[in-house]
Amino acid sequence: MAATTLTRRSFVAGAMLGSASILARSVRAAAYTFTQYHNQPATSSLHRRLVEMWTAIRNETNGRVDTQVFAENNKIAGSDPAALQMLVSGDIQFFTLMGGILGTVVPAAEVQQVPFVFRSAAQAHHALDGALGAYLRTEMAAKGIGGFAVGAFDNGMRQIAGTKRPIVTPDDLAGIRMRVPAGQLVADTFKALGAEPITINSSGIYDALKSGRVDAQENPLALVDLFKLYEVVQYVSMTNHMWSGFNQLAHWPTWQRLPDDIRRIINRNVTKYVRLQRVDQQRANDRLRAELTTRGLVFNDVDAAPFRRKMSGVYAAWKERLGTKCWSLLEGTV
Repeated sequence: MAATTLTRRSFVAGAMLGSASILARSVRAAAYTFTQYHNQPATSSLHRRLVEMWTAIRNETNGRVDTQVFAENNKIAGSDPAALQMLVSGDIQFFTLMGGILGTVVPAAEVQQVPFVFRSAAQAHHALDGALGAYLRTEMAAKGIGGFAVGAFDNGMRQIAGTKRPIVTPDDLAGIRMRVPAGQLVADTFKALGAEPITINSSGIYDALKSGRVDAQENPLALVDLFKLYEVVQYVSMTNHMWSGFNQLAHWPTWQRLPDDIRRIINRNVTKYVRLQRVDQQRANDRLRAELTTRGLVFNDVDAAPFRRKMSGVYAAWKERLGTKCWSLLEGTV
């Protein structure tokens, strides 16, 4: 009996040592630990696809890469602009961000927000997966930011949702205090349309509308749903005035230090999950008009032509600001 007991103890002790050894190997296997920020809620398709993406990367690298994904930029003060600075400094290694805010560091990225140019999200994807996107990646690398060949997660075509009145013609925007994200081109667009642009980070949109600090905001319908803006707006005008997406970005020095095989795995999975999320977002934006109508929001369609005619000064200024090459690539796409 004593011998049997000893054998069992030996077995248990051996099993415990074996488990500890496996655990130690697992911990050592995570040779690269990264942080990924994005500004959407944890309920968003963007968050879900990023988590799936990094899980796939962890599995395909046999645990060598382990990345934690934080929704809403981990609630940091300063939101997107602050997170962008963290990416540039290397405090975080991966981040998704719209072109207008990225343009505060990489001016050419503002081309993604040129108003009334992209007629659909699919057209924007085509541009950013092609020569225009390649040009932007070169510009980003010069600022210490890495991009991906198929790296633009989708946000969608932007619409105006507000509290005062439907926006049918440009005159309806006169005097409207319009929440806009950081980025000069969006602000210039709404100034040209007669509105007063007020820059507020995404985390503050709801409170700004509820308090009356702003009269309206402009975002894809999916954002109206995810941030529960339907509780504080009444009118939604389908202006489709510009496209926006979430560019998957990397801290360039970190990216350059990665082994080639890991970079290939990350690249392949970024492409895969960007494409999956684009489908998710398009479906959400397509179905939400009917759903938000049932919540009491009043929708109206908009003829873009009168708004586009107000953009001549904006186009002239930004053609010069973005440069001939960037503008030519944009024109060649659309």
